[in-house]
Amino acid sequence: MQFAADEGGPEGAPPDGRRPPVRNPADDPATGFDAFYAARFERLVVQLYAYTGDMAQAQDVVQEAFARALPRWEKLSRYHDPTAWVRRVAWNLATSRWRQLRTFNAFARRQREEHVKGPTPDRVALTAALATLPPKLRRAVVLHYLSDMSVAEIAVQEGVADGTVKSWLHRGRAALAAALTDTQAEVRDV
Repeated sequence: MQFAADEGGPEGAPPDGRRPPVRNPADDPATGFDAFYAARFERLVVQLYAYTGDMAQAQDVVQEAFARALPRWEKLSRYHDPTAWVRRVAWNLATSRWRQLRTFNAFARRQREEHVKGPTPDRVALTAALATLPPKLRRAVVLHYLSDMSVAEIAVQEGVADGTVKSWLHRGRAALAAALTDTQAEVRDV
């Protein structure tokens, strides 16, 4: 249907009957970035997932790339392919994270290397002998001789009298001596 120039057309239509031009949402800086993001986010995540092998990391780097694109959108929107810019930034972020992870893993491996000698036979024998003591005696011996706690401090911690702690220490030393003597006899017999 053609409208006469003097009649005017439907609301918003020019009087000559032509339709107004359709605006591209990317032309409007306010909505352009939202449309750009919505149209390209998933595809970029898939691409970065293929590169990183980790979906969470792919989502993170693509999100970061879009976050960096937002303040530059006015300039980026005029690029022939703004997606290429976002993809390159995401790719660089993923590569940087990979390098950081590689450096961290190398550091962690060095830290896990054993820098102390293994336990001596005496330490193994003492640990085995301590394991044979009842829990109260073992706790008293460990706290007193290895943690350097006084009898009074152990008594407060355990909620008992000083004499009780002294008794536990006496019985613990006697049991340890017997266990260690038995261990030394076994070693000599072998």
